[in-house]
Formats: sequence, C-alpha cells, structure tokens
Amino acid sequence: MAKAIHAMIRVLEEARSVQFYQTAFGLSVADRLDFPGFTLIYMSNSETGFELELTINKDRTEPYNLGDGYGHLAVSVDDLDAEHARLTAAGLSPRKLVDFKNGDVLVARFFFIADPDGYQIEVLQRGGRYL
Repeated sequence: MAKAIHAMIRVLEEARSVQFYQTAFGLSVADRLDFPGFTLIYMSNSETGFELELTINKDRTEPYNLGDGYGHLAVSVDDLDAEHARLTAAGLSPRKLVDFKNGDVLVARFFFIADPDGYQIEVLQRGGRYL
C-alpha cells in the first residue's frame, strides 16, 4: 500500500515562503537540501508525518505561472473561527468563512488563504472526513 509523504510546490523566495508556512500553519523546517541549481526545503509539524516540499530554483526571478491545473492544499484545524481571526491578525488575509452545504446538510466549514506565490490553501474545521 502506498503512503502519501509530501507535496511539492515551487516558490520564488525561500525566506518569505518559510515564514508564511511557519506563521500560518506552524510548519517548521524538517530538512534543507542545497544543490547548485536549486534548494529543497521540507516543512512539517507534529500533527502529521506528511511534509510540504518547497523547491527554490536559484536562477528563477519571475513568479511561477500557476496555470489552470493547480487545485489547492488542505489542512484541518480544531477551531476554524479562531484560526481565521489569528491569520487575520497576522496580516495574512484569509478569505471569508464558508459553510459548504449539500441541500440542508453541512458538509464542511472552511476558508481559503493564499501563500506568497499564490498557491491556495483550504483551511477546514476538523471533523467528519476532515480529520
């Protein structure tokens, strides 16, 4: 059986991205591998063994075009309202809270936030299938 271990995104500025993921989601640098043309930063926290891999191509000067194929990353939190308020206070500009329903049945509560490179992250209230 396969085990999901990380997702990789390409970022323009290492320090800016590391700071965002530390502030927004409590991720810390688990490993940093420096190569002549690029650097790999693996970020994680104690909630899960899954890691986010940030790839910094050293010769890149222009933001990446995310195109129309990228969806989003997702994280779950214990208190969605408190996280939204914390991220707002930190100046990270989360979007509005959404109650996502199928008819009258609440499927999920969430909001989205964009990282410095424009990647979208869905922040979900923990519960149900979103543990």
